[in-house]
Amino acid sequence: DALPICQCAYSSSCMADSAARQLSGMSLTGEAVAEKRKDGGKKAKEGSGDGGRTELNPLPAYINERLDIYNKLKAEHDALLAERATKESKPIKVTLPDGKQVDAESWRTTPYQIACGISQGLADSTIIARVNKVVWDLDRPLETDCTLELLKFDDAEAQAVYWHSSAHIMGEAMERVYGGCLCYGPPIENGFYYDMYLDDGGVSSNDFSSLENLCKKIMKEKQQFERLEVKKDTLLEMFKYNKFKCRILNEKVDTPTTTVYRCGPLIDLCRGPHVRHTGKIKSLKIHKNSSTYWEGKSDMETLQRIYGISFPDPKMLKDWEKFQEEAKNRDHRKIGRDQELFFFHELSPGSCFFLPK
Repeated sequence: DALPICQCAYSSSCMADSAARQLSGMSLTGEAVAEKRKDGGKKAKEGSGDGGRTELNPLPAYINERLDIYNKLKAEHDALLAERATKESKPIKVTLPDGKQVDAESWRTTPYQIACGISQGLADSTIIARVNKVVWDLDRPLETDCTLELLKFDDAEAQAVYWHSSAHIMGEAMERVYGGCLCYGPPIENGFYYDMYLDDGGVSSNDFSSLENLCKKIMKEKQQFERLEVKKDTLLEMFKYNKFKCRILNEKVDTPTTTVYRCGPLIDLCRGPHVRHTGKIKSLKIHKNSSTYWEGKSDMETLQRIYGISFPDPKMLKDWEKFQEEAKNRDHRKIGRDQELFFFHELSPGSCFFLPK
């Protein structure tokens, strides 16, 4: 009875050795393919040459057409606000978190002015206001007696606003580089993203450098964020070039008016609020891109999604980058390959090939 056991043991040993040799060969093949791709064997996407895409010249026609409509509406809005400030302004009381009350005027006094009255340092470090428990633009006039909180970056709502404003900066850069149709651009748990529909071509990581440089230029220009309430019918005309914005207006907006925000040449459907100007964003990094579907539905259009992160202090960005690098080093997929426990192969990209170690 011992002989069959020995034969079985010998057979298993031979099979393991054979499998090891085959897997080793496949591993080398996989490494060769990876090296080939690293050297440029993988076909590049259109427009993603060594330097990536650059800013379009001329810019898409819809940018100036959209601005023309906006400027007329803004002039009417400013005239109406001035009339309200003259005819309807009255003394109001603003209650701060410590219970102190500050005198103000409705339709004239802004949260930023109150912050400056306390200290310029406080005004400069404030990201957004919270008025009667609702986040509120720092330059938007107060309308009635209210409570007022001045939020810094360490507040969760302030972070969301900060990253939302950063998304608009990146959205402006995307329009100026790709010329496509912007879709959704929300803040997320760690940063933000913006989706864009492109008629042809795609987004490459080679584009990140030019996008980031354009974002830095926009930040340096300190473009003001402006809020405007507009009739739905007018917005359908303003965004007629973008079927996705028209879908949002027709399917999501059930009121006669809604708001848009402007920074520089970008005007976008948005509830807000936002930081005062683009210069409040001190450091920004674009770090990832992917494809997705409109509203996550696989039978709808394919969109290009670009992810970013931003902070009010460059040191915070460096700390974030260091954390991301450490997380990569802790990734079990990297550790397993480094310890020669397994490898991946293009014959089955989603499978893990274990080595007989």
